[in-house]
Amino acid sequence: MNDRSAAPGGLALIESLVNTLDLESGADALDTAQGRVRFGLPETVDGAGDAADELARARELRESLRATLLAHAGHPPHREVTPLGELLASAPLLVTIDERDGSASLAPSGPAPTASLLSRTAAAVADALIAGTWTRLKACEAVTCHWAYYDRSPAGRGRWCSMQVCGARAKMRRYRAK
Repeated sequence: MNDRSAAPGGLALIESLVNTLDLESGADALDTAQGRVRFGLPETVDGAGDAADELARARELRESLRATLLAHAGHPPHREVTPLGELLASAPLLVTIDERDGSASLAPSGPAPTASLLSRTAAAVADALIAGTWTRLKACEAVTCHWAYYDRSPAGRGRWCSMQVCGARAKMRRYRAK
């Protein structure tokens, strides 16, 4: 749905995770092995067990992120969700120091391929906070969309993921209502 370029840095991970669910069609990329592998989730999920629990946690994280991105755009949550702060509080992170220049950053604990999606998300949020870009990641205000997008508008007041689709629909509804 989104015709914008990807969010910068680690926000691209968050944007792509939120956009795994198409609210209008109901299609969920996390239902496919290819969609799960993109986020380091197990390829196969057999009903119950660790893989199913990990997939359920990823979906919970996705919807908490969506609610937060809606808040960035000034909208209420789309449904009842676990607050993002509660989820990220349990993410194991390490402070890493670059020996060459002494710069510090937060990184997921464990090797990169096996670092949990929750830890990678927490590190991305922390980096975006430092860079001042966190609140620019928003969710489209269209109720049938709520697609994540990075707001590059000068004033930071973007409302839709796509002006050609969601924006045009909203403007047409307003015009017809007159």
